[in-house]
Amino acid sequence: MTPELTVLALAALLQVVQFALMAIPANLELGVGKTASPRDTSRLKTPLVEQVSDRTGRLMRAFTNHFEALILFTIAVVVVSVSDQSTGFTAACAWIYLGARVLYIPAYAFGWVPWRSFIFFVGLLATTLMILAALF
Repeated sequence: MTPELTVLALAALLQVVQFALMAIPANLELGVGKTASPRDTSRLKTPLVEQVSDRTGRLMRAFTNHFEALILFTIAVVVVSVSDQSTGFTAACAWIYLGARVLYIPAYAFGWVPWRSFIFFVGLLATTLMILAALF
């Protein structure tokens, strides 16, 4: 397995950790009746993310953000791995991405401004550089 694929597997596990970090406080704050419901607007009136504490809302948004970032990172890993272009540089970029995503969780949860945006950018840049390395 390439280092990039290893990091992708770890990033997927990080997503599971983020789910727990978000779901546990959400269930404690809202109750299982709401979190297990179909979440229809007619029933809830406002989205769940608007009904939780600020920190839990941030954890929800960080969870969603990682899904969005993970899509692009997965593309980068697939391009690098399938084209057999794994290098020390692309492996380093993958590890930087994962490090940024780990740091992003507390940065978002605790409202680290402007660091949260900087950390997000580092992960995005690492992913972009992986794709560019495979193309050139």
